[in-house]
Amino acid sequence: MNAYEPTLSRRAFAGATVAGAAAAAVGLPSAEAAAADSGPGERPFRASRSLGRHSRRPNILFILGDDLGWADLSSYGSTHIRTPHLDRLARQGVRFTDAYSGSATCSPTRFSLYTGRFPGRTKGGLAEPIADRTAGLEPTHPTLASLLRDADYATALIGKWHAGYLPDYSPTRSGWDEFFGNFGGALEYYSKLGLGGEYDLYEGDAEYRDLRYYTRILTERASEYVSRDHAKPWLLNLNFTTPHWPWIAEGDTEESAAVTARIRAGDRRALFHDDGGSLDKYREMVEDLDRSVGKVLDALRRSGQEKDTLVFFASDNGGERFSYNWPLSGSKSSLQEGGIRVPSILRWPARIEGHQVSDLPVYTPDWTATLLEIGGARPHPAYPLDGTSLAGHLLRGADVPERDLFWRVRGERALRRGDWKYYRGKTGRDQLFRLSEDVREQADRATAEPARLAELRGAWEAVNGTLLPYPS
Repeated sequence: MNAYEPTLSRRAFAGATVAGAAAAAVGLPSAEAAAADSGPGERPFRASRSLGRHSRRPNILFILGDDLGWADLSSYGSTHIRTPHLDRLARQGVRFTDAYSGSATCSPTRFSLYTGRFPGRTKGGLAEPIADRTAGLEPTHPTLASLLRDADYATALIGKWHAGYLPDYSPTRSGWDEFFGNFGGALEYYSKLGLGGEYDLYEGDAEYRDLRYYTRILTERASEYVSRDHAKPWLLNLNFTTPHWPWIAEGDTEESAAVTARIRAGDRRALFHDDGGSLDKYREMVEDLDRSVGKVLDALRRSGQEKDTLVFFASDNGGERFSYNWPLSGSKSSLQEGGIRVPSILRWPARIEGHQVSDLPVYTPDWTATLLEIGGARPHPAYPLDGTSLAGHLLRGADVPERDLFWRVRGERALRRGDWKYYRGKTGRDQLFRLSEDVREQADRATAEPARLAELRGAWEAVNGTLLPYPS
């Protein structure tokens, strides 16, 4: 067993606050501006000096919402959605204001989390998102789960996998000891029918019949898992489908029946629910997600493992039709801020103090690298990580080395370096934004800063040259 015993130094590193000050001017919850949103006393992040040495490797509970927008939580600025359980989680740990998903849609972000690498490193990651059985996460590729399992962790994935279909791809083939959930990108919440009309609820690789509301089933399963008397540390990836379409809340059985009938009649767009949903229905679904997370956290607390469990919550990408993203531009599928900036919360009572907020730019591959280091697992040398471990920063106050955050999707590109973001959308025009002054991405500085634009474009192209090309 690899012991992980980091020691806190007397140095403490404060999260960047320049971006936060500018964000406050436009109403963006930041280190200074949003203290009231997440509770009294929220302060810029500093590594703890008082919690001392702690040798036990933590359990890891990594929770993903699905298509949850950056400002859909009340602690991130929502004025009409109430999320007391996630707000409490933020108060008890660190709330990140400049956190990003690894891509702008579901499965590429999951690839970046599962592998710690850019989606374009693997054939399956080129699908945006995976919609058929031709691609998936190759079982031979090391994952967060397989590497932690090699370091003597128990591993489980509950909820949405979305990294390939049976018979070739499955969580149980990629390092997770247990799997309960759905393989595809969406399903009807009661009938469990997927985009192609297939039944999509499994335990391991076998169908599991349960026609109750899906979010409720996942909550029960996750609560049972964290309540067990585990003999060793564990990783649980808890991937909710809420609040992804179709827009069906618990109790909406008539709407469920109508959508299900359309699926069975061969309507390929039935699950997209283009004629359904509303702001109020979306609010209902997000608030149900919040309650569900609260129930899992209550089970964790009752089990006596809360102190020694690192809990992380985020969304897999930006919000969609009914999401609240202000003041960000863009939404899911876009590399504008609204498509990739996501709410992200970290809590680890044994090592990290609460009531903190960080403006440090971070994204999904960083969390893979961080969790591997904290869990005492080593990346496979043949599959180098693209993320940067934040363990030293979070636990010892070490500076995070200057680095670029890179994204690529079909027809769009983006790279963030410090306050600056290089972006090319589907118009094909290179743009440059200074996010600390213009988080809405409206003041294009490309003409005023041609040298900086060329430098960031060159950095993006250098990384892109190492990735697999998209199939024609």
